[in-house]
Amino acid sequence: MRQRRAHRLIWRWHFYAGLFCLPFVLWLATTGMIYLLKPQLEPWLERHYAHVTQAAAQPPSAQVAAALRAVPGSVLNAYVLPESTQAATRILVGHGSELIRVFVNPSTLQVLKVVRENDRFMRVIFYLHGELMLGSRGSMLVELAASWTILMLLTGLYLWWPRNARLGGALYPRLTHGRRVFWRDLHAVTGLWISLLALFLLLSGLPWTSSWGGMLHTLRSMRASTAVTQDWTTGSASERAQIRAQNTPPASDPAMAMDMPGMAMYSMETAPTDYAAIDRLVPIVAAQQLVPPVLIAPPSQRAPHWTARSDSDDRPRRSEITLDAATGAVLHRTSFAQKPLLDRIIGYGVAIHEGALFPPLNQMLGIFTALGLITLCISAVVMWWRRRPEGVLGAPPPMADTAYPYAWVGLLVLMGVVLPLLGASMLAMCMIERFFLRRSARARMFLGLASRA
Repeated sequence: MRQRRAHRLIWRWHFYAGLFCLPFVLWLATTGMIYLLKPQLEPWLERHYAHVTQAAAQPPSAQVAAALRAVPGSVLNAYVLPESTQAATRILVGHGSELIRVFVNPSTLQVLKVVRENDRFMRVIFYLHGELMLGSRGSMLVELAASWTILMLLTGLYLWWPRNARLGGALYPRLTHGRRVFWRDLHAVTGLWISLLALFLLLSGLPWTSSWGGMLHTLRSMRASTAVTQDWTTGSASERAQIRAQNTPPASDPAMAMDMPGMAMYSMETAPTDYAAIDRLVPIVAAQQLVPPVLIAPPSQRAPHWTARSDSDDRPRRSEITLDAATGAVLHRTSFAQKPLLDRIIGYGVAIHEGALFPPLNQMLGIFTALGLITLCISAVVMWWRRRPEGVLGAPPPMADTAYPYAWVGLLVLMGVVLPLLGASMLAMCMIERFFLRRSARARMFLGLASRA
């Protein structure tokens, strides 16, 4: 009886977590699945700029000048080292708080396209996935949904974990026991197969959020003995602040200049820069064989010298070099292995999250997980709709005098500490239920708060 009471209690937490999470899980799984296809989609979207010339290219400085003329008042942010002699040159320029990508024909210097970085398709998907295009508020909402989804998956594993030697309904759905059993098995089996993968994706995405990621950044800064550039950001608001700061004189705190995920975010120039130096540096950088895309940036708030860095989605393969503009000498080279341990752990997590660490298998695992999450959502809605009594929400009713298992209480407290938004929302939900909802007979009936023996 005690185990049955605990099972009912955890089932209620699972139900309410799912009720809140399902729309967000569908959204995150769909947008995440699209973003996983970035290596295939982005070249296809930019296919018109892959073969624009077969003639000799003009000097890189002339290409930079053409890009700057196309965006009056802009400054050079980074020159993207061409991967093909026929492709258009990509040049990133900064204007105010905006980062703009300019496509230039390298032989004729014709400007083929000018587009804000945040208007590019994959960047739109990135922001839809990470913050619902709502800025910091959206990022916190996604973090809250992700935290509740972690709780939903853990309670689901407890509820549906096989407790006997029967494989049917645990490792594969039973197809000959009627629709009710089929939907139950589809939900349980899918959850059993994808829960660990989904938990990893949720946890590896938290460093990007404005709340949890911001706290991690603060903790990282407090523990760091020296200022080390953080290789990820915590939402579009912080990115815009960085871009805006890059148009001002160098900050006294070098830790303020951080790189953006998915592209290099170098500081804008703070004094007139000799862009002709890039003509000397391009062949030297090309000889270094950095993993593409490679971005070459002028002296900035982040560094007093010209720099070149790999902006590969596979972050463990990234490296950065510092160059002497006058001689072209490589002054310093930093690899991923030299980063702090926390940065390397998060770097691996981000690479796996984006499907870039060991493609295409990494992409396939990510898509498999996203499809599994979508299946969980659909099967959960079908089960709820088929079992829901008319006129009520259909939540599992509590049993009389049910006490929380000590292990479950400990897990909730631990999760509330590690995931503060989850802890605060759980506390708020308990207070609302105890002091408001239970005082209304209609609310108790609809929400299934009436105890049963």
